[in-house]
Amino acid sequence: MPYHLDEHLPDLDIPLPSGDDVTTVTATLPEADTWTRLGRLYEPVAEAVADVVRNDKVPVVVSGDCTASLGTVTGLQRAAVDPSVVWFDAHGDVQTVETTASGYLGGMPLRILVGYRPELISERLGLRVVPEDRVMLVDARDLDPPEADYLATSGIRRCGVEEVSADALPPGPLLLHMDLDVIDPGELAGLRYPAAGGPTASSVLRAARRVLDTGRVVAMDIGCTWHPGREDLGDTRSRVLSALISGG
Repeated sequence: MPYHLDEHLPDLDIPLPSGDDVTTVTATLPEADTWTRLGRLYEPVAEAVADVVRNDKVPVVVSGDCTASLGTVTGLQRAAVDPSVVWFDAHGDVQTVETTASGYLGGMPLRILVGYRPELISERLGLRVVPEDRVMLVDARDLDPPEADYLATSGIRRCGVEEVSADALPPGPLLLHMDLDVIDPGELAGLRYPAAGGPTASSVLRAARRVLDTGRVVAMDIGCTWHPGREDLGDTRSRVLSALISGG
């Protein structure tokens, strides 16, 4: 999905393997508010995910932000899979329209998944709520005060990258969501919202491997949250995406 929210980015550098298993999802979006446009965009994502799951395969959705996860979870639910969520991110993604200082919708998808204001987009997609106690938020080192306040009393579990283990994961089938800005920006250049002090790419991949080794991952969602046209220092993007998509 070469998009950042509803902005089509055909030049977004996402180093994916070539082959028949790679499909590019685009959509003709109406002149409308952003939520309506995102709903139109995530409809084909949901259908593509559902089709892959019905064929007993594991879909990997790769996009320029984290809101695409709404389409991924919708697709899983359409295929009769109710996933728990393991969410790797430098940020909390639990802002709301009422609390955000920036107005950035990409800071809200996890909050929407757990039930915030379904009329914005969930109802039009048919997205059902993921219970808070079936969500694990990994890292989230850069939180705005309203996010910290919400997480302090919510059922969402938090842990560091090194603390991820099979025993700590929520129950049931898993969506593994990976915003690549969880990696320290010194190693991953060109990020839209870099947050200093993050883990290395290698430690993130080891943690992802521990999740994948459970055999419970039914879909993966990867946010390539960088600006188009920025240099891939040390081929970190290629290395990380190759490792995640290959399952190792």
